[in-house]
Amino acid sequence: MFSGRAIRSGVNATGSHASALSKTGAASRLSSTSKPQWRGVSPQVPIGNRRWISVYGYTQSKALVYSRYGEPKDVLQLHKHSISAPHGTQVNLRLLAAPLNPADVNQIQGVYPSKPPFQTALGTQEPSAVAGNEGAFEVIATGSGARNVSKGDWVVMKQTGQGTWRTHAQLDESQLIKIENKEGLTPLQISTVSVNPVTAYRMIKDFCEWDWMRAGEEWLIQNGANSGVGRAAIQLAREWGIKTLNIVRERKTPEETEVLKKELLDLGATAVVTEAELLSGGFRNLVHDLTRQGKEPIRLALNCVGGKSATALAKTLAPGSHLVTYGAMSKQPVALPSGLLIFKNLAFDGFWVSKWGDKNPQLKENTISDVLQLTRAGRFKDIPVEEIKWNWDMDGSELISGVQETLSGYRSGKGLLCYKGQD
Repeated sequence: MFSGRAIRSGVNATGSHASALSKTGAASRLSSTSKPQWRGVSPQVPIGNRRWISVYGYTQSKALVYSRYGEPKDVLQLHKHSISAPHGTQVNLRLLAAPLNPADVNQIQGVYPSKPPFQTALGTQEPSAVAGNEGAFEVIATGSGARNVSKGDWVVMKQTGQGTWRTHAQLDESQLIKIENKEGLTPLQISTVSVNPVTAYRMIKDFCEWDWMRAGEEWLIQNGANSGVGRAAIQLAREWGIKTLNIVRERKTPEETEVLKKELLDLGATAVVTEAELLSGGFRNLVHDLTRQGKEPIRLALNCVGGKSATALAKTLAPGSHLVTYGAMSKQPVALPSGLLIFKNLAFDGFWVSKWGDKNPQLKENTISDVLQLTRAGRFKDIPVEEIKWNWDMDGSELISGVQETLSGYRSGKGLLCYKGQD
Protein backbone atom coordinates (compact mmCIF):
# COMPACT_ATOMS: atom_id res chain seq x y z
CA MET A 1 0.00 0.00 0.00
CA PHE A 2 3.04 2.24 0.25
CA SER A 3 3.55 3.96 -3.07
CA GLY A 4 7.03 4.88 -4.19
CA ARG A 5 5.55 7.75 -6.15
CA ALA A 6 4.16 10.93 -4.72
CA ILE A 7 1.40 12.83 -6.32
CA ARG A 8 -1.30 15.15 -4.89
CA SER A 9 -2.89 14.04 -1.61
CA GLY A 10 -6.16 12.15 -1.49
CA VAL A 11 -8.18 15.14 -0.29
CA ASN A 12 -11.45 15.56 -2.15
CA ALA A 13 -13.74 18.54 -2.54
CA THR A 14 -15.65 17.78 0.65
CA GLY A 15 -12.94 16.75 3.09
CA SER A 16 -9.70 14.86 3.71
CA HIS A 17 -8.71 11.29 4.43
CA ALA A 18 -7.05 12.27 7.68
CA SER A 19 -9.61 10.49 9.86
CA ALA A 20 -9.35 7.32 7.80
CA LEU A 21 -5.59 7.33 8.06
CA SER A 22 -5.61 7.91 11.80
CA LYS A 23 -7.86 4.87 12.23
CA THR A 24 -5.37 2.63 10.45
CA GLY A 25 -2.45 4.10 12.31
CA ALA A 26 -0.63 4.57 9.05
CA ALA A 27 0.57 8.03 9.99
CA SER A 28 2.02 6.83 13.27
CA ARG A 29 4.17 4.28 11.44
CA LEU A 30 6.21 6.98 9.72
CA SER A 31 9.77 7.10 10.96
CA SER A 32 10.51 9.74 13.54
CA THR A 33 13.18 11.01 11.19
CA SER A 34 10.75 11.53 8.30
CA LYS A 35 10.80 15.11 7.08
CA PRO A 36 8.72 17.16 7.10
CA GLN A 37 6.32 16.22 9.91
CA TRP A 38 2.74 15.81 8.58
CA ARG A 39 -0.19 17.10 10.55
CA GLY A 40 -3.42 15.26 9.92
CA VAL A 41 -3.17 14.85 6.15
CA SER A 42 -1.49 12.44 3.75
CA PRO A 43 2.15 13.23 3.02
CA GLN A 44 2.52 15.02 -0.30
CA VAL A 45 5.50 15.43 -2.57
CA PRO A 46 5.03 17.52 -5.72
CA ILE A 47 6.63 16.45 -8.99
CA GLY A 48 6.84 19.56 -11.13
CA ASN A 49 3.43 20.41 -12.52
CA ARG A 50 2.28 16.80 -12.65
CA ARG A 51 -0.67 15.41 -10.75
CA TRP A 52 0.16 14.06 -7.31
CA ILE A 53 -0.56 10.65 -5.74
CA SER A 54 -0.66 10.05 -2.00
CA VAL A 55 2.07 7.82 -0.60
CA TYR A 56 -0.74 5.78 0.95
CA GLY A 57 -1.95 4.61 -2.46
CA TYR A 58 -4.72 7.14 -3.09
CA THR A 59 -5.16 8.38 -6.65
CA GLN A 60 -6.90 11.60 -7.47
CA SER A 61 -9.57 11.74 -10.13
CA LYS A 62 -11.64 14.39 -11.81
CA ALA A 63 -15.13 13.66 -13.14
CA LEU A 64 -17.85 15.53 -15.00
CA VAL A 65 -20.86 15.06 -12.75
CA TYR A 66 -24.42 16.38 -12.54
CA SER A 67 -26.88 16.40 -9.64
CA ARG A 68 -29.94 17.57 -11.59
CA TYR A 69 -31.17 17.36 -15.15
CA GLY A 70 -30.77 20.16 -17.66
CA GLU A 71 -28.52 21.50 -20.38
CA PRO A 72 -24.88 20.40 -19.94
CA LYS A 73 -23.69 24.01 -19.62
CA ASP A 74 -26.08 24.52 -16.71
CA VAL A 75 -25.75 21.29 -14.72
CA LEU A 76 -22.32 19.73 -15.38
CA GLN A 77 -19.54 20.30 -12.83
CA LEU A 78 -15.94 19.13 -12.66
CA HIS A 79 -15.55 17.30 -9.36
CA LYS A 80 -12.22 16.24 -7.85
CA HIS A 81 -12.08 13.25 -5.54
CA SER A 82 -9.70 10.55 -4.37
CA ILE A 83 -9.71 6.83 -5.12
CA SER A 84 -8.26 4.29 -2.70
CA ALA A 85 -6.07 1.37 -3.68
CA PRO A 86 -8.25 -1.43 -5.08
CA HIS A 87 -9.01 -4.50 -3.00
CA GLY A 88 -10.71 -7.79 -3.73
CA THR A 89 -11.91 -7.81 -7.32
CA GLN A 90 -11.79 -4.03 -7.66
CA VAL A 91 -9.88 -2.43 -10.52
CA ASN A 92 -8.52 1.11 -10.81
CA LEU A 93 -8.69 2.63 -14.28
CA ARG A 94 -7.27 5.58 -16.19
CA LEU A 95 -9.23 7.11 -19.04
CA LEU A 96 -7.81 6.84 -22.55
CA ALA A 97 -10.71 8.29 -24.57
CA ALA A 98 -14.45 8.75 -24.26
CA PRO A 99 -16.83 9.89 -27.02
CA LEU A 100 -19.57 12.47 -26.57
CA ASN A 101 -22.67 10.73 -27.89
CA PRO A 102 -26.10 12.37 -28.34
CA ALA A 103 -27.54 9.79 -25.91
CA ASP A 104 -25.08 11.00 -23.25
CA VAL A 105 -26.40 14.53 -23.59
CA ASN A 106 -30.01 13.30 -23.58
CA GLN A 107 -29.23 11.48 -20.34
CA ILE A 108 -27.93 14.69 -18.76
CA GLN A 109 -31.06 16.48 -19.97
CA GLY A 110 -33.20 13.84 -18.30
CA VAL A 111 -35.01 12.79 -21.49
CA TYR A 112 -33.22 9.48 -22.02
CA PRO A 113 -34.99 6.33 -20.75
CA SER A 114 -31.87 5.07 -18.94
CA LYS A 115 -30.83 7.25 -16.00
CA PRO A 116 -27.89 6.42 -13.71
CA PRO A 117 -28.65 6.81 -9.98
CA PHE A 118 -27.59 9.95 -8.17
CA GLN A 119 -25.32 9.04 -5.25
CA THR A 120 -22.64 10.49 -2.97
CA ALA A 121 -19.99 7.76 -3.38
CA LEU A 122 -17.55 10.26 -4.89
CA GLY A 123 -17.95 12.75 -2.07
CA THR A 124 -20.07 15.29 -3.92
CA GLN A 125 -22.06 17.71 -1.79
CA GLU A 126 -25.27 16.55 -3.46
CA PRO A 127 -26.09 13.08 -4.83
CA SER A 128 -24.67 13.09 -8.37
CA ALA A 129 -24.03 10.88 -11.40
CA VAL A 130 -20.93 10.71 -13.59
CA ALA A 131 -21.78 11.51 -17.20
CA GLY A 132 -20.88 9.39 -20.21
CA ASN A 133 -21.63 5.81 -21.21
CA GLU A 134 -18.83 4.77 -23.55
CA GLY A 135 -15.06 4.90 -23.34
CA ALA A 136 -11.73 3.09 -23.31
CA PHE A 137 -9.77 2.77 -20.07
CA GLU A 138 -6.39 1.35 -19.08
CA VAL A 139 -6.06 -0.78 -15.95
CA ILE A 140 -3.53 0.84 -13.61
CA ALA A 141 -4.03 -1.34 -10.51
CA THR A 142 -6.01 -4.41 -9.44
CA GLY A 143 -7.11 -5.91 -6.16
CA SER A 144 -5.69 -9.23 -5.04
CA GLY A 145 -8.87 -11.04 -6.07
CA ALA A 146 -8.96 -9.82 -9.67
CA ARG A 147 -8.54 -12.70 -12.11
CA ASN A 148 -9.77 -11.48 -15.49
CA VAL A 149 -7.79 -8.26 -15.97
CA SER A 150 -4.25 -7.14 -15.21
CA LYS A 151 -2.33 -3.88 -15.07
CA GLY A 152 -1.87 -2.49 -18.57
CA ASP A 153 -5.00 -4.11 -20.04
CA TRP A 154 -7.48 -1.98 -21.97
CA VAL A 155 -11.16 -2.32 -21.11
CA VAL A 156 -14.59 -0.95 -21.99
CA MET A 157 -17.77 -0.81 -19.91
CA LYS A 158 -19.96 -3.90 -19.85
CA GLN A 159 -23.12 -1.84 -19.35
CA THR A 160 -24.29 1.73 -19.86
CA GLY A 161 -24.66 4.20 -17.02
CA GLN A 162 -21.30 3.43 -15.43
CA GLY A 163 -19.93 6.94 -16.02
CA THR A 164 -17.02 7.37 -18.43
CA TRP A 165 -16.36 11.11 -18.43
CA ARG A 166 -13.71 10.94 -15.71
CA THR A 167 -9.96 10.72 -15.59
CA HIS A 168 -9.90 7.72 -13.26
CA ALA A 169 -12.41 5.22 -11.92
CA GLN A 170 -12.66 2.27 -9.57
CA LEU A 171 -14.97 -0.54 -10.65
CA ASP A 172 -15.36 -4.23 -10.08
CA GLU A 173 -13.80 -6.37 -12.80
CA SER A 174 -17.22 -7.93 -13.43
CA GLN A 175 -18.36 -4.56 -14.79
CA LEU A 176 -15.71 -4.52 -17.52
CA ILE A 177 -15.04 -6.10 -20.89
CA LYS A 178 -11.35 -6.76 -21.46
CA ILE A 179 -9.97 -6.10 -24.94
CA GLU A 180 -8.26 -9.43 -25.48
CA ASN A 181 -5.88 -8.15 -28.15
CA LYS A 182 -5.19 -4.43 -28.20
CA GLU A 183 -2.29 -4.72 -30.65
CA GLY A 184 -2.79 -2.54 -33.72
CA LEU A 185 -5.70 -0.67 -32.13
CA THR A 186 -5.99 2.91 -30.90
CA PRO A 187 -7.93 4.36 -27.94
CA LEU A 188 -10.25 6.06 -30.46
CA GLN A 189 -11.17 2.74 -32.07
CA ILE A 190 -11.78 0.99 -28.78
CA SER A 191 -13.61 3.88 -27.11
CA THR A 192 -16.17 4.11 -29.92
CA VAL A 193 -16.76 0.40 -30.60
CA SER A 194 -19.43 -0.56 -28.08
CA VAL A 195 -22.37 1.63 -29.14
CA ASN A 196 -22.57 2.64 -32.80
CA PRO A 197 -20.80 -0.32 -34.46
CA VAL A 198 -22.62 -2.78 -32.19
CA THR A 199 -25.95 -1.12 -33.04
CA ALA A 200 -25.29 -1.41 -36.78
CA TYR A 201 -23.99 -4.97 -36.50
CA ARG A 202 -26.97 -6.30 -34.55
CA MET A 203 -29.62 -4.51 -36.62
CA ILE A 204 -28.23 -5.94 -39.86
CA LYS A 205 -27.73 -9.44 -38.42
CA ASP A 206 -30.81 -9.81 -36.22
CA PHE A 207 -33.72 -8.29 -38.16
CA CYS A 208 -33.31 -9.78 -41.61
CA GLU A 209 -32.80 -13.33 -42.88
CA TRP A 210 -30.42 -12.51 -45.70
CA ASP A 211 -30.08 -14.92 -48.56
CA TRP A 212 -26.32 -15.37 -48.44
CA MET A 213 -26.46 -17.23 -51.74
CA ARG A 214 -27.48 -13.90 -53.30
CA ALA A 215 -24.53 -11.88 -52.03
CA GLY A 216 -24.43 -8.57 -53.84
CA GLU A 217 -28.07 -8.80 -54.92
CA GLU A 218 -29.86 -7.57 -51.77
CA TRP A 219 -30.03 -4.09 -50.29
CA LEU A 220 -30.49 -2.14 -47.12
CA ILE A 221 -31.54 1.51 -47.06
CA GLN A 222 -30.80 3.95 -44.24
CA ASN A 223 -31.19 7.58 -43.30
CA GLY A 224 -28.63 9.29 -41.06
CA ALA A 225 -25.97 7.57 -43.16
CA ASN A 226 -23.25 9.98 -42.01
CA SER A 227 -23.81 9.09 -38.34
CA GLY A 228 -21.61 6.68 -36.44
CA VAL A 229 -24.19 3.94 -36.87
CA GLY A 230 -24.62 4.81 -40.56
CA ARG A 231 -20.91 4.63 -41.31
CA ALA A 232 -20.63 1.34 -39.44
CA ALA A 233 -23.61 -0.09 -41.36
CA ILE A 234 -22.02 0.85 -44.70
CA GLN A 235 -18.78 -0.95 -43.85
CA LEU A 236 -20.36 -4.03 -42.30
CA ALA A 237 -22.80 -4.41 -45.19
CA ARG A 238 -19.89 -4.17 -47.63
CA GLU A 239 -18.13 -6.97 -45.77
CA TRP A 240 -21.25 -9.15 -45.88
CA GLY A 241 -22.10 -8.59 -49.54
CA ILE A 242 -25.12 -6.32 -48.94
CA LYS A 243 -25.62 -3.20 -51.06
CA THR A 244 -26.53 0.05 -49.31
CA LEU A 245 -28.66 3.03 -50.34
CA ASN A 246 -27.70 5.87 -48.03
CA ILE A 247 -29.55 9.10 -47.21
CA VAL A 248 -27.74 12.20 -45.91
CA ARG A 249 -28.79 15.75 -45.12
CA GLU A 250 -27.69 18.41 -47.57
CA ARG A 251 -24.71 20.47 -46.48
CA LYS A 252 -24.44 24.24 -46.74
CA THR A 253 -23.23 24.12 -50.33
CA PRO A 254 -23.61 21.56 -53.16
CA GLU A 255 -19.83 21.16 -53.15
CA GLU A 256 -19.82 20.17 -49.47
CA THR A 257 -22.64 17.71 -50.10
CA GLU A 258 -20.67 16.08 -52.93
CA VAL A 259 -17.60 15.79 -50.70
CA LEU A 260 -19.70 13.98 -48.09
CA LYS A 261 -21.20 11.66 -50.70
CA LYS A 262 -17.74 10.74 -51.96
CA GLU A 263 -16.53 10.08 -48.42
CA LEU A 264 -19.30 7.53 -47.86
CA LEU A 265 -18.81 5.97 -51.28
CA ASP A 266 -15.14 5.51 -50.42
CA LEU A 267 -16.22 3.65 -47.25
CA GLY A 268 -18.15 1.19 -49.40
CA ALA A 269 -21.58 2.75 -49.89
CA THR A 270 -23.31 1.58 -53.08
CA ALA A 271 -25.29 4.80 -53.55
CA VAL A 272 -25.69 8.05 -51.59
CA VAL A 273 -28.57 10.52 -52.04
CA THR A 274 -29.81 13.53 -50.12
CA GLU A 275 -32.89 13.88 -47.96
CA ALA A 276 -34.37 16.18 -50.60
CA GLU A 277 -33.90 13.48 -53.24
CA LEU A 278 -35.49 10.90 -50.94
CA LEU A 279 -38.62 13.02 -50.57
CA SER A 280 -38.81 14.01 -54.23
CA GLY A 281 -41.20 12.57 -56.79
CA GLY A 282 -38.36 11.02 -58.76
CA PHE A 283 -36.99 8.87 -55.93
CA ARG A 284 -39.12 5.87 -56.86
CA ASN A 285 -37.61 5.79 -60.34
CA LEU A 286 -34.11 6.13 -58.91
CA VAL A 287 -34.67 3.11 -56.66
CA HIS A 288 -36.11 1.18 -59.59
CA ASP A 289 -32.97 1.78 -61.63
CA LEU A 290 -30.55 1.04 -58.79
CA THR A 291 -32.18 -2.29 -57.98
CA ARG A 292 -32.23 -3.51 -61.60
CA GLN A 293 -35.94 -2.81 -62.02
CA GLY A 294 -36.69 -4.33 -58.62
CA LYS A 295 -34.84 -7.61 -59.22
CA GLU A 296 -32.58 -6.80 -56.24
CA PRO A 297 -34.89 -6.37 -53.22
CA ILE A 298 -34.40 -3.84 -50.45
CA ARG A 299 -34.81 -6.10 -47.43
CA LEU A 300 -33.99 -3.81 -44.49
CA ALA A 301 -34.43 -0.13 -43.59
CA LEU A 302 -32.53 1.53 -40.73
CA ASN A 303 -34.24 4.66 -39.42
CA CYS A 304 -32.82 7.24 -37.00
CA VAL A 305 -34.81 10.24 -38.25
CA GLY A 306 -38.52 9.43 -38.18
CA GLY A 307 -41.32 11.46 -39.78
CA LYS A 308 -41.56 11.64 -43.56
CA SER A 309 -38.06 10.25 -43.96
CA ALA A 310 -39.01 6.97 -42.26
CA THR A 311 -42.17 6.66 -44.35
CA ALA A 312 -40.16 7.17 -47.55
CA LEU A 313 -37.75 4.42 -46.51
CA ALA A 314 -40.61 2.02 -45.82
CA LYS A 315 -42.08 2.55 -49.27
CA THR A 316 -38.93 1.17 -50.90
CA LEU A 317 -39.00 -2.13 -49.01
CA ALA A 318 -39.78 -5.48 -50.58
CA PRO A 319 -42.72 -7.51 -49.15
CA GLY A 320 -41.96 -9.16 -45.81
CA SER A 321 -39.11 -6.76 -44.98
CA HIS A 322 -38.27 -4.86 -41.78
CA LEU A 323 -37.87 -1.21 -40.85
CA VAL A 324 -35.85 -0.84 -37.65
CA THR A 325 -35.96 2.45 -35.74
CA TYR A 326 -33.04 3.26 -33.43
CA GLY A 327 -33.31 7.07 -33.21
CA ALA A 328 -35.63 10.01 -33.73
CA MET A 329 -33.58 13.00 -34.85
CA SER A 330 -36.55 14.82 -36.36
CA LYS A 331 -38.60 14.25 -33.18
CA GLN A 332 -41.47 13.31 -35.49
CA PRO A 333 -43.39 10.02 -35.14
CA VAL A 334 -43.00 7.19 -37.60
CA ALA A 335 -46.10 7.18 -39.82
CA LEU A 336 -47.17 3.75 -41.04
CA PRO A 337 -49.35 3.72 -44.17
CA SER A 338 -51.95 0.96 -43.85
CA GLY A 339 -51.20 -0.35 -47.34
CA LEU A 340 -47.62 -1.20 -46.37
CA LEU A 341 -48.87 -3.23 -43.43
CA ILE A 342 -51.69 -4.97 -45.28
CA PHE A 343 -50.30 -5.62 -48.74
CA LYS A 344 -46.55 -5.79 -48.09
CA ASN A 345 -46.71 -7.33 -44.61
CA LEU A 346 -43.85 -5.14 -43.43
CA ALA A 347 -42.56 -5.40 -39.87
CA PHE A 348 -41.67 -2.28 -37.90
CA ASP A 349 -39.21 -2.84 -35.06
CA GLY A 350 -37.25 -0.80 -32.57
CA PHE A 351 -33.71 -1.37 -31.32
CA TRP A 352 -32.05 0.02 -28.19
CA VAL A 353 -28.47 -1.17 -27.90
CA SER A 354 -28.27 -0.42 -24.16
CA LYS A 355 -31.13 -2.76 -23.31
CA TRP A 356 -29.91 -5.36 -25.81
CA GLY A 357 -26.39 -5.30 -24.35
CA ASP A 358 -27.64 -5.70 -20.78
CA LYS A 359 -29.60 -8.79 -21.82
CA ASN A 360 -26.87 -10.26 -24.01
CA PRO A 361 -23.49 -9.49 -22.36
CA GLN A 362 -21.60 -12.35 -23.99
CA LEU A 363 -23.03 -11.63 -27.44
CA LYS A 364 -22.10 -7.97 -26.97
CA GLU A 365 -18.54 -8.99 -26.14
CA ASN A 366 -18.42 -11.25 -29.22
CA THR A 367 -19.76 -8.46 -31.43
CA ILE A 368 -17.13 -6.02 -30.15
CA SER A 369 -14.45 -8.63 -30.85
CA ASP A 370 -15.70 -9.10 -34.42
CA VAL A 371 -15.68 -5.37 -35.14
CA LEU A 372 -12.20 -4.90 -33.66
CA GLN A 373 -10.91 -7.79 -35.74
CA LEU A 374 -12.12 -5.97 -38.88
CA THR A 375 -10.58 -2.76 -37.55
CA ARG A 376 -7.23 -4.40 -36.95
CA ALA A 377 -7.31 -5.79 -40.49
CA GLY A 378 -7.91 -2.29 -41.90
CA ARG A 379 -11.43 -3.14 -43.11
CA PHE A 380 -13.31 -0.95 -40.62
CA LYS A 381 -12.38 2.73 -40.65
CA ASP A 382 -12.37 5.25 -37.81
CA ILE A 383 -15.17 7.76 -37.53
CA PRO A 384 -14.27 11.46 -37.88
CA VAL A 385 -13.72 13.05 -34.47
CA GLU A 386 -13.02 16.42 -32.91
CA GLU A 387 -10.59 15.72 -30.08
CA ILE A 388 -10.95 17.54 -26.78
CA LYS A 389 -7.62 17.05 -25.01
CA TRP A 390 -8.22 16.68 -21.29
CA ASN A 391 -5.18 17.75 -19.27
CA TRP A 392 -5.18 17.43 -15.50
CA ASP A 393 -5.04 21.19 -14.96
CA MET A 394 -7.72 21.99 -17.54
CA ASP A 395 -10.56 24.19 -16.36
CA GLY A 396 -13.93 22.49 -16.20
CA SER A 397 -15.55 25.15 -18.37
CA GLU A 398 -13.50 24.03 -21.40
CA LEU A 399 -14.74 20.47 -21.07
CA ILE A 400 -18.35 21.49 -20.44
CA SER A 401 -18.27 23.79 -23.46
CA GLY A 402 -17.11 20.86 -25.59
CA VAL A 403 -20.03 18.77 -24.36
CA GLN A 404 -22.53 21.53 -25.06
CA GLU A 405 -21.22 21.89 -28.60
CA THR A 406 -22.32 18.34 -29.41
CA LEU A 407 -25.81 19.85 -29.68
CA SER A 408 -24.76 22.18 -32.49
CA GLY A 409 -25.65 21.51 -36.12
CA TYR A 410 -23.23 20.12 -38.67
CA ARG A 411 -19.91 19.07 -37.17
CA SER A 412 -16.74 17.78 -38.74
CA GLY A 413 -16.69 14.84 -36.34
CA LYS A 414 -17.85 13.34 -33.07
CA GLY A 415 -16.56 14.98 -29.90
CA LEU A 416 -13.95 12.80 -28.16
CA LEU A 417 -12.47 13.38 -24.69
CA CYS A 418 -8.81 12.29 -24.73
CA TYR A 419 -7.15 12.22 -21.32
CA LYS A 420 -3.48 13.20 -21.48
CA GLY A 421 -2.57 12.98 -17.82
CA GLN A 422 -0.39 10.47 -15.99
CA ASP A 423 -1.41 7.51 -13.85
